[in-house]
Amino acid sequence: MPFLLFYITHPDEATAQRISSQLVERRLAACANIFPMSSAYWWQGAVQQEGEWVSVLKTRLELESALEQAVKEWHPYEVPCILRFEVRANEAYEKWVEESTVPAGLAVG
Repeated sequence: MPFLLFYITHPDEATAQRISSQLVERRLAACANIFPMSSAYWWQGAVQQEGEWVSVLKTRLELESALEQAVKEWHPYEVPCILRFEVRANEAYEKWVEESTVPAGLAVG
């Protein structure tokens, strides 16, 4: 069963932890991996270089819209980076992702 991997950048560790925890608590995501990184990007006509934090979240295909909407609501960036990839994994892990999230109509939020 394919599932989605979301890749989201955050301005700091506290924001990454807060948003990721809310998504997992509401069972919109099975888990989140959070780590620091360096970014270089164009913003408002100039190249910016900053430290950011990334969260990688795993969820059901059917929770794509609900998870994205929640991130947009809670995220402090004017234009948050919300990437998604459809992925496959070993059967036991795919089953765990499904069991750790709730169907779209039942998501807490």
